[in-house]
Amino acid sequence: MTYERLSLGKWGEETAAGYLQTHGMKIVERNYRTPIGEIDLIARHGKILVFVEVKTRRSDLFGLPQEAVGARKQRQIIRATQWYLQNHPTPLQPRFDVVAVTIANGAPVIEHIPGAFGL
Repeated sequence: MTYERLSLGKWGEETAAGYLQTHGMKIVERNYRTPIGEIDLIARHGKILVFVEVKTRRSDLFGLPQEAVGARKQRQIIRATQWYLQNHPTPLQPRFDVVAVTIANGAPVIEHIPGAFGL
């Protein structure tokens, strides 16, 4: 992966985290790595533990960012979440969100999709 793509991804995750925080969520983990995969953001929102996949694109020329979270990626996120929950037991209800970040006229356009997929 090129430095430019890594930089764009990091910027998108920071933008998404800021957005979620302004909407009442507390970021618990960033880039949580497991042997199975990575979870971009883990946030708490009331009694819900939100596992967030962030997708960032410079444009929608090749499709919307959220379209990149297909069945395979969802399974990977679910397995990583199971790993997390085994190591961090919690009474909170898990939820899977996607935050799509696109750049339009130099500014971020954010689409938050709560409950984007389930188990």
